[in-house]
Amino acid sequence: MSKVIGFIPIKFNNQRLPGKNIKNLGGKPLCTYVFETVSQVKNIDEIYVICSDPTIQEYMPKKLHFLQRPKELDADTVQSKQIIEWFLSRVKGDIYALMHVTQPFITPETIETAVSRVKDGSHDSAFAAREVKEFAWYCGKPINYSFENVVRTQELEALYIESELYVFEKDVFTTYGRRIGFSPYIHPIGWKEGICIDDLQDFEMAQAALRLSEE
Repeated sequence: MSKVIGFIPIKFNNQRLPGKNIKNLGGKPLCTYVFETVSQVKNIDEIYVICSDPTIQEYMPKKLHFLQRPKELDADTVQSKQIIEWFLSRVKGDIYALMHVTQPFITPETIETAVSRVKDGSHDSAFAAREVKEFAWYCGKPINYSFENVVRTQELEALYIESELYVFEKDVFTTYGRRIGFSPYIHPIGWKEGICIDDLQDFEMAQAALRLSEE
């Protein structure tokens, strides 16, 4: 039986939106949304919050484990790969689920589905992504349509915008240094679930999404 480990990296020294991870969103700190969501997920064996500041424990449900990381990993120059390497060297598992508090509306069902697709052996990794069917360009050229064949938007080849949930087998990362493997499952999510908060505009979008859900 594969052991599934979930982990949530978090820091307090955010540059683009200072204090965002504990900023009040709809009457509660941003980080508590994901903390409460992952507490409902049934197919993850252990869930860790990794932070250099122990006061994060004030916001954590009892089901979650705290692991203090070095302050050096809070630097803006640190890549996610370095944080993953540090965590995997300390907590042993077969499958890892990486989540972030900056995606507050992700659902337990999305996480469980992504984990199950890796756990059953049908995929070596999984991630949630927002599906987009719009006329898109990259490097000065259209990437999902041609000038000679402008189809209806519903007939466009879908583009997928990665969110902040990644599930991967241990070997995918330890052997290849990747959080997405060679046979990934892409779990499509809607616009609200796909909101990822990096700056003030994203935070305001999350606030608007909450207001809409209350109407």
